[in-house]
Amino acid sequence: MSKSVKILLVTLCLIGILSLGVASAAERPFRTNWSWPTYIDPAVGSDFSSSTALVNLYDTLFYPDIKGDPQPHIAESWEVSADGLVWTIHLRQGIKFHDGTELTAEDVKFSMDRLITIGEGYAYLFKVIKSTEVLDKYTVVFHLNHPFGPFEAVMYRFYILNKDLVMANIERPGPYGDMGDYGKQYLLTHDAGSGPYMVKAFPLEEYLLMTIHPNYWIPIDPNAPDEYKMIGTCEPVTVRTAMSRRELEIADRWQPVEALDALEKINGIKIGEFDSGLSYYYMVNTKKPPTDDIHFRKAMAWALDYKTVINKVFPGSIQSRGPVNQSLPGADPTIFQYQRNLDKAMAELKQSKYYNQLDEYPVVVAFPSVPADNEKMALLFMSNMADIGIKVETLKVPWASIIEIMASEETSSHVAGVSVAPHYPEAGSLLESRYKSDSVATWEQNEWLLDSKFDAMIEDALKTVNREERFVKYSKTQQYIMDLCPTLFIFDMMAKHPYQVGYIDWPAARGEVIPVMGYNLAGRFIKVYPDKRAELLK
Repeated sequence: MSKSVKILLVTLCLIGILSLGVASAAERPFRTNWSWPTYIDPAVGSDFSSSTALVNLYDTLFYPDIKGDPQPHIAESWEVSADGLVWTIHLRQGIKFHDGTELTAEDVKFSMDRLITIGEGYAYLFKVIKSTEVLDKYTVVFHLNHPFGPFEAVMYRFYILNKDLVMANIERPGPYGDMGDYGKQYLLTHDAGSGPYMVKAFPLEEYLLMTIHPNYWIPIDPNAPDEYKMIGTCEPVTVRTAMSRRELEIADRWQPVEALDALEKINGIKIGEFDSGLSYYYMVNTKKPPTDDIHFRKAMAWALDYKTVINKVFPGSIQSRGPVNQSLPGADPTIFQYQRNLDKAMAELKQSKYYNQLDEYPVVVAFPSVPADNEKMALLFMSNMADIGIKVETLKVPWASIIEIMASEETSSHVAGVSVAPHYPEAGSLLESRYKSDSVATWEQNEWLLDSKFDAMIEDALKTVNREERFVKYSKTQQYIMDLCPTLFIFDMMAKHPYQVGYIDWPAARGEVIPVMGYNLAGRFIKVYPDKRAELLK
């Protein structure tokens, strides 16, 4: 490495350390770090960092408990019609938005109409809603196109906005007719929520700083963070330095194995490890040669060395069994599981129409640059595929670039290495977001499956109100996906977050895990003890 490159790397690390370590006037600051971008508009954000921000900034009608079961939140009570098509929700009174105005049924209707109209982020979950009606100031009615089994759980992803504030900040003209830009520019860096935290500052790509909502409707423990900072870096040296200086309370889950080992040796730091329903996939483009050939895809599935992945590359994880993380209700524990078998791999490859043209069809695998272990995974994949004559080219890019690459069928790589967690705690969440035609061009589906039969199967399952019957249908859809082999199902991932056990109390790290992405980092449940931090700094 040249001297100039070394100087540049050191400088970048120092810049990262400084951004993490800026002194805060808060008595109980709470700081985490993330891979960016982060979108705090409820009609846009859906990845891990965005979902975490939304959970802290906004309220929802229902809230998940540690079993993933829905509990009343802004919804105080509700009734469902006998045919399952009409949901009448009675709202709590006196809920205050961050600007002091009251949350009403008009805000709920506006938020749902806006989400469905914009059609981004979590909007695909709500296509079941035909219309939203305001019955009175505190009563809203959702009219559904058809019955929908996991309706309450899906509502974990419906965040309620302050209608008047958004309307006051609409820019015209815009793509939404009379609604101009529907407030998207404003909500890029501001919030319009009623949640336990509110935006204080948001310099894009640097950090999101939130401060506690003084008039939150639920009493917040006095030891909860009074400031919550989400910082845009996952660089291991920067993270380790900040953790050792007690300038970072919980580190990201993407740190490489070597960094985790080093962090755990620091006094007062522990690795919080829990199952959050997360799975790591090699998403295979089923429309681009040579991976459009099912025998080619099955050859790759048989050639991959799963044991080395879970023992060496991502230790502590378990090999996936099909498209659904086995911790999720509705996952099929009997689903077929590939193992490394080069004889079977070659038998499949010889049935592929590309068998005699392998040199002409290299397979490009794209993966996020964070964590560094993703590159180890890609190199193992390259080596495994070389064993059967398949050439692999690796493409390491930032997370934002992965999102851009997967946004069109033409730019999508043959393979994309991405981890996905459920948006609500049922198998249907992953089956829908990962394979339904509605989710193509998002970061959750590089497969470009576009399979009408699968779409009909998952839609039928989701329409099934009886839980046991719905789960039987989930099993059939999982089997259908396995038969198509559109994905290499690699491992179910344990979330491993270094955290300051010496001065924070984090419920998820001690086993109180909410099985919905983003909810385990809700600041109002975390406690910070400044006196204990001061002791560690001595």
